[in-house]
Amino acid sequence: MRDTEPACDSRLVAEKLKVNSCVSPIHSPPLGSTAILRQRWSEVTFLHWNVDPSIVEPHMPPGCSPDVINGSTWVGLIAFQMSKSSFFGSPSIPWLGNFPEVNVRLYSIDEHGHRGVVFLSLEASHLIPVLVARAAFGLKYQWASMKLAQRDGKVAYRTRRHGQPDAASHFIVRPSQDSAANAAVRVDPISTFLTARWGFHENHLGHTIYCRNYHDPWPLQHAELVYLDDGLLAAAGFEGLTDRAPDSVLYAPEVTTVFAAPQRHNRLH
Repeated sequence: MRDTEPACDSRLVAEKLKVNSCVSPIHSPPLGSTAILRQRWSEVTFLHWNVDPSIVEPHMPPGCSPDVINGSTWVGLIAFQMSKSSFFGSPSIPWLGNFPEVNVRLYSIDEHGHRGVVFLSLEASHLIPVLVARAAFGLKYQWASMKLAQRDGKVAYRTRRHGQPDAASHFIVRPSQDSAANAAVRVDPISTFLTARWGFHENHLGHTIYCRNYHDPWPLQHAELVYLDDGLLAAAGFEGLTDRAPDSVLYAPEVTTVFAAPQRHNRLH
């Protein structure tokens, strides 16, 4: 596996972040409105491939374009355990809000300058949250059989979509315990671009919506990809992308995030 950029002096990176408008702030801006949903994301793995923006352009919602850094954009395969979900400050939902998720996502910027992600697919093991997310946000959730396990310092993810067995993925990562390398990755501009997104764009009921989220900065770590057998990227339209190794492999143990109600853009033609 190879890093996308060499480790940088933190002072130089800080100066670069100040002048590089391609990079979102490491710290989430204030949510700006009442939180409607709270979740904990844990055992989070980010696998990313660097691609030409023209490849992802057709997948952008109206009014959005690929977000670009250093002339290119990225396709992500992200896996984590979701838990402690609650709505409007209510107690968490022990069963419905606790399940693994694996998603395929792209990086977007809209006509108002809002940076976010675009989800091409989201696998989840509980059917009711899948149906609710589809109806409420238009998100492309899919019902899948899933498993997340940890052993000997490694984290393994498995998913297979019901009714579409080729839309499956199995990958294993080993998070780094090198404190210096992990400190460097947390201020790396590429890592920041890929993880500090603070919202998602979606085409829902004839409008492009933007839904903000807020959480503490990611406690990112370098990670080694031990194994990958993936069909989700091909199912999302990126056949052959996993023929090469990911250009970035990151891990984070846990964050708690909150979401605001979606903002609706004017109808776009």
